[in-house]
Formats: sequence, structure tokens, C-alpha cells
Amino acid sequence: MGYYFAFGECYGCKQMFSFNPDAVPSIRIDGVKQPICRNCVDRANPKRVANGLPSIVPLPGAYGVAEEGRGGLRRARRASTPPHNRRI
Repeated sequence: MGYYFAFGECYGCKQMFSFNPDAVPSIRIDGVKQPICRNCVDRANPKRVANGLPSIVPLPGAYGVAEEGRGGLRRARRASTPPHNRRI
């Protein structure tokens, strides 16, 4: 069993940060999920509440590592792996 994380640029502030790609808050831009860092979520929440929207509550582990096999990575890898190379 392994662990993984992503390292990318926050769509809001353009700072680089690490995150769990399966759990990080994101915004869809042209159909592509763009990650949002914790600082931008914290900055956006008061404005959201003032506009009658719910606060963004990041999932547990959104800004940490993810365990391989607990989320999209195993499914994505399985779907892209030729049948003769799959682990059963």
C-alpha cells in the first residue's frame, strides 16, 4: 500500500501547494477541476456566507496525503491498465 498527493497551483492565489486530488476543494473552469488552497477557502467563506451561500468545508485529508486504493487513483489506474497487467 502506498500514498500519493498532488502538487499544483491554487486557482485563486496562484501559490503552489500539496493536496489530495480526490478531496481538495476545487472550482470547474471549462470543465476542468482547478484546486483551491486552504487560505483561499478561508478568505472566500465569509464572502460566501454574506451572499447567502454555504461555507466551503474541506473534506478530512484534503490538504494531506491519500492512501492508494482509497479513492479515484485505484479506479483510474485499473481502467487504464491493460487486462493482462492488472493485479487481481
